[in-house]
Amino acid sequence: MAKFDLDLFVIGGGSGGVRAGRLAASLGKRVAIAEEYRFGGTCVIRGCVPKKLFVYASQFPEHFEDAAGYGWTVGQTRFDWPTLIANKDREIARLEGLYRKGLENAGARIIEGRAVLLDRHTVRVGDETLTAENILIATGGRPNPHEALPGHEHCIFSNEAFDLKELPRSIAIGGGGYIAVEFANIFHGLRIETTLVYRGKEILSRFDGDLRRGLHEAMEAKGIRILCHEVFEKVEKRPDGRLDAHLLSGGVETFDQIMLAIGRNPNTQDLGLEAAGVETGIRGEILVDDYSRTNVENIWAIGDVTDRVQLTPVAIHEAMCFIETVFKGNPTRVDHQDIATAVFSQPEIGTVGLSEEEAARRFGELEIFRASFRPMRHTLAGRQDKMMMKLVVDAASRRVLGAHVLGPDAGEMAQLLGIAVKARLTKDDFDRTMAIHPTAAEELVTMYQPTYRVRNGERV
Repeated sequence: MAKFDLDLFVIGGGSGGVRAGRLAASLGKRVAIAEEYRFGGTCVIRGCVPKKLFVYASQFPEHFEDAAGYGWTVGQTRFDWPTLIANKDREIARLEGLYRKGLENAGARIIEGRAVLLDRHTVRVGDETLTAENILIATGGRPNPHEALPGHEHCIFSNEAFDLKELPRSIAIGGGGYIAVEFANIFHGLRIETTLVYRGKEILSRFDGDLRRGLHEAMEAKGIRILCHEVFEKVEKRPDGRLDAHLLSGGVETFDQIMLAIGRNPNTQDLGLEAAGVETGIRGEILVDDYSRTNVENIWAIGDVTDRVQLTPVAIHEAMCFIETVFKGNPTRVDHQDIATAVFSQPEIGTVGLSEEEAARRFGELEIFRASFRPMRHTLAGRQDKMMMKLVVDAASRRVLGAHVLGPDAGEMAQLLGIAVKARLTKDDFDRTMAIHPTAAEELVTMYQPTYRVRNGERV
């Protein structure tokens, strides 16, 4: 007779939890997975997927404008927000169905409800109590409610932005990270007067400085207003429903809507972590080792709830490492180095490896290869948007430490550049690679001479 009801109980039906549950079940393990809302998690339901669909929608005005240079006459256009929402909801429902089907086909049991730990091996969902040899927590994160801000209750967050009843005429977005920057471009592309308010010196902290400055300039050139070194001190609702934003600088500005995108918090409240003895960090994140194991031997955690790297593919990778470690007898550390990523701004950012600033702190001398040009697709359209490509190279070993792209399809390029950087290829390997002409990406293999060098943190 089995000591436990299950081999694995997964708490959370997002990308990481579903991958782990499905793979474990496909190995013949007894698996149950609990989700209190919808399967797919932040990414599918209220994150990456609907965000990218909104990005596509917001790009059409520029496509219509550019068509004239290529001989097309575009007639009167009209945008219908409810149509976009309905089509987005239909696609999300389809994807959620695929997540459920994958789990069911693998033999995992799906439980709809909130799971709470009673002890290190026992979980309660509703009126049912189950025991499991291993428990995996993959509950993700949620927007920081920013409760210290007076009037925060009048603001929306990224979750609500995907289901607004109607579009505002004007919006202010607090924050300067992925979410804030992407939504600023989305709303602007949908012809909404958009202001970005960020406390830092420059948007997108920890990204390469040239990318940050280049995107900032491009966004402002398109008409997005960016206020750096600025924060909301108070938000007040007017009788007409509009919002007054009181700024640190002393000014008061009025907007139809204010969105807060100031970080995300791990979803660890009321999970019963204390009852199971699971340790958490200062932000509520579950503390884990290199194998995603908590301080309790049979309890594991992956994804945003651990606050390591908050990206969907990272959660999936962590799930696969968990399966190797726990069920395949192949202890596998999670590798968080050189993760390729994209910011779906307009223009787009694709990046992998070290920024120039970070590389300068770690290496003695760098060679920086950088090109800035107007991509071919913009020439007949008359669009002045520039593209930038940059390689950060260790002068001693010639290894490419970082690759950064700003411009159309940058994310697609970064996925392939990620292979090269992960494989520790050198600039000589890039130089030996034939170019594909005419493409924008050919610049990555035709920058033969460094634009400048960096010694002791200084450009020379």
